Amino acid sequence: MAIRLQLAIDAPEHFALIPRVGRYFDIIEVGTPVLKRFGLAAISTVRELGADTPVLADTKTADGGSLEAEMVFAAGAAMMTVLAHASPATRRDTDEVARRYGREVVLDTILDGELDVEPLLDGRAPQDVWLALHSPSDARRAGLGNEDHIDRVAQRRARGFRVSLAGGIGRANLARALEVAPDIVVIGSGVTEATDPEGEAAWIRAQVDLSTPGT
Repeated sequence: MAIRLQLAIDAPEHFALIPRVGRYFDIIEVGTPVLKRFGLAAISTVRELGADTPVLADTKTADGGSLEAEMVFAAGAAMMTVLAHASPATRRDTDEVARRYGREVVLDTILDGELDVEPLLDGRAPQDVWLALHSPSDARRAGLGNEDHIDRVAQRRARGFRVSLAGGIGRANLARALEVAPDIVVIGSGVTEATDPEGEAAWIRAQVDLSTPGT
């Protein structure tokens, strides 16, 4: 299984990095702060800067699922996020729009990494459900972060879920993250705040490719 690499863009100044480092990534994430500042235009801008690399809109949708899904998918996003704690109705409505567009929804467990994920199936097979195992950035900055989200990858994958691993992944723990083999590894500040973003992105891409035979 080839691990896909996702770049998270969380600040306006990060747009300028996309032409420089975008080629090393399979998905570019329009982060929640950027969506709140620039709205749907951020999605089309990232698509243009990223030469049509698939875009994930990190909407963290909690309600109004069908409306938000309609907006971001019509704007060109290939994936969007919904909080795992959203109501079953929100998950169902969002997924219905995603299927109509041929796009995908990622259920973000950021609020509770120990959440019982079985109800998130909503009648679907596990391999049809994306989970984001996500370490919150504020907790990490407050010194309260941990790497439990990395530890949970194998368990969720063994159940059959598709897993995106996000939050605090960079040079220091990339090997550990790749060892547990998520479907997607999300890199944010590990590249966007690096002194040499291009060099760091190239190094991370090489490590991901080395971890995947045949790439």
